[in-house]
Amino acid sequence: MGETDDLDVQRAVWTDPDRPVEERVEALLAVMSPAEKAAQLGSYWADERDSDQVIAPMQDTLSAGRRSFETVAADGIGQLTRVFGTRPVTAEEGRRQLAEAQRFLLTGTRLGIPALAHEECLTGFTTLGATVYPTSLAWAATFDPEAVHAMARRIGGDLHGVGVHQGLSPVLDVVTDYRWGRVEETLGEDPYLVGTLATAYVSGLEQSGVVATLKHFAGHASSRGGRNHAPVSVGHRELRDLVLVPFEMALRLGGARSVMNSYTETDRVPAAADRWLLTELLRQEWGFEGTVVSDYWAVPFLQAKHRVAGTVAEAARLALHAGIDMELPDLIGYARLDEDDPDPASTRADVDTALRRVLRQKIELGLLDRGWEPDPTGPAPELDNADNRAVARRLAEESVVLLANDGILPLAPDASGRVLLVGPCADDPGCLMGAYSFPIHVLARHPELGLGIEVTSLPEALRAELPQAEIAVLPGTPLVDADPELVAEAAEAARDSDLVICVVGDRAGMFGAGTSGEGSDAPGLELPGHQPELVEALLATGTPVVLVVVSGRPYALGRYLDRTAAVVQAFLPGSEGAPALARVLTGAVNPSGRLPVQVPASPAALPHTYLAPPLGQDGDKISNLGIAPAFPFGHGLSYTSFELSGPTLDADQVPVDGQLTASVRVANTGERAGATVVQLYADDPVAQVTRPVQQLVGFARVELAAGEAAVVDFTLHADRFSFVGVAGERVVEPGEVVLSTGHSVGDLTGSASLQLVGATRRTGPGRELVTGVAVTREG
Repeated sequence: MGETDDLDVQRAVWTDPDRPVEERVEALLAVMSPAEKAAQLGSYWADERDSDQVIAPMQDTLSAGRRSFETVAADGIGQLTRVFGTRPVTAEEGRRQLAEAQRFLLTGTRLGIPALAHEECLTGFTTLGATVYPTSLAWAATFDPEAVHAMARRIGGDLHGVGVHQGLSPVLDVVTDYRWGRVEETLGEDPYLVGTLATAYVSGLEQSGVVATLKHFAGHASSRGGRNHAPVSVGHRELRDLVLVPFEMALRLGGARSVMNSYTETDRVPAAADRWLLTELLRQEWGFEGTVVSDYWAVPFLQAKHRVAGTVAEAARLALHAGIDMELPDLIGYARLDEDDPDPASTRADVDTALRRVLRQKIELGLLDRGWEPDPTGPAPELDNADNRAVARRLAEESVVLLANDGILPLAPDASGRVLLVGPCADDPGCLMGAYSFPIHVLARHPELGLGIEVTSLPEALRAELPQAEIAVLPGTPLVDADPELVAEAAEAARDSDLVICVVGDRAGMFGAGTSGEGSDAPGLELPGHQPELVEALLATGTPVVLVVVSGRPYALGRYLDRTAAVVQAFLPGSEGAPALARVLTGAVNPSGRLPVQVPASPAALPHTYLAPPLGQDGDKISNLGIAPAFPFGHGLSYTSFELSGPTLDADQVPVDGQLTASVRVANTGERAGATVVQLYADDPVAQVTRPVQQLVGFARVELAAGEAAVVDFTLHADRFSFVGVAGERVVEPGEVVLSTGHSVGDLTGSASLQLVGATRRTGPGRELVTGVAVTREG
């Protein structure tokens, strides 16, 4: 039998959907040349940006001299990078370009293996004309897994509808320093909240047939000084108990099929070269069977930035052996695996290990099935349709947090006074969007296209809600630059107004092009630029000021609190953000958002989050630098009132391998319908290692009519109180645990004590990760 005949026999096997996956993988592997194998472990990015148009670190350097697709993909290619998200293309045009690339791979290469296509999808499908959803930090403020899941289903449907197979979301980094530019991409500072909402997103994307990619594995948000890419200083316990928990949840419970490494290094070991992290923990301990993809250029970074390799080829071998299966966004390092290789046999084994995972995923997606065609059937989907907008509107409205209110809100819909809407974010719809939204990420370089979608401005939205009011609009100050004349003009207008709505915060952008976003880290937590001067000038007029903060991170607001009439926080709420804000301000929507991060009182004494042991908390005059927040984790007000009972436990002694139910009664005692978030916290007063003073172990978003009540039952396995002990193993330790309920971690309404009994028990990878929740309405 000749080579061609053998290839045909094996092709009949690997393209047969009725054969076992592993048999198909081995049939293809058997006929692949070393070059064809390496090609399947890399990607191609048809990017032609100038050096001043960078959207990824060192993009201008590492993408210089890029060869044509046909040249790079002559032996095939593993993935196609951002066909839709690199430059403005319509859904139809992008789908056509993707199909052309796939047809070349099918007919112009020896093996005819299609590529996976991946895109960014953090605030929706990052492409021209797609709905821009709120940022992840805004999802977190909803405390609503169902809404996040619904959004992910919409995003996944759009990706799948144009032939995209993999989405590079969600971000599971737990916030430890609010100065970090990518706080807007996170789900907050509590690992259980992050893990729960990330799991909802992952399951929605995966149920749509799209591979969800968890990032950034692991510790990216824990960088020193809140600086992008800075080294990470965390110990084994903090890594296990804080950083890794959401990843474990999203993998085990959400079914994520891909993980992306972090750019950072922990204890001097870069994540891209960390075999303990990417293989021993992720695969051997957790049992992950999907693919690990590199963050963009993380493989050559091992040589260029971390200096743990002398050449790019050496860097590639380090990354491959550590467990990175796929190099993104271009095939740079893995194309050189055989250069000066001191151990070719070991490298070949690593290549085959990674390749089996890549091919298995392509088979699972149907790409290697006989007769597969690159063109999705039917017309290209409308990417900004009414259903998408409805979900975006729901998330935006649920995410707005009413921080403080002296009774001025809600504004009466028939109000007829003079309202001054002022601030650099007051009339700029771009301030509503995250750095990974297409209007900010790409269209900033194409001003002729505007935002690419219709976006209502806040003045338009407010005028629609307050038709009888006289609404004037002024910038007040540039976002970051100084203009005393604008400040003076705003103060003069404020004196002649009945109400001032001052809208301050961020405009997202990449690598310093914005005040929030990747590489746009903050030197401190004062409002950016000269916005504090504007706020002070407005407050000095004596006219009531409603301060609206639209931002990608929490800013220190303590200095304003005793002088503002109300304070509202929105975390970059997306294309439906302006109507959502207007409806909250006027009471058409009862605010229900809760803080997924604290709002600092002072910009000093950083970093700090609520999850600190006693020595990391404020009080007892242990330091002259106070760190008590202006508003604590979980805080948020409403236009109605809610009463919470303390938890009632069905047992006061629980075995270290047992479970209990904590019941909480919640009642709407106000005069209008609303939603609240019932929060359950745990305190371990005495443990073998220091523990957080309080830690969220359960929550439930509950909607109640005026006068209505419900009972929330939280079912907690003893595993929910586990931690990494002195010996470095996760344990459930006998002793007292105090459960508390509250409106926030700073407003606890009651507590109950239980005893865990028995011998200290080690837990395994299969431990219980979730607190069960059941809501029963009274009557």
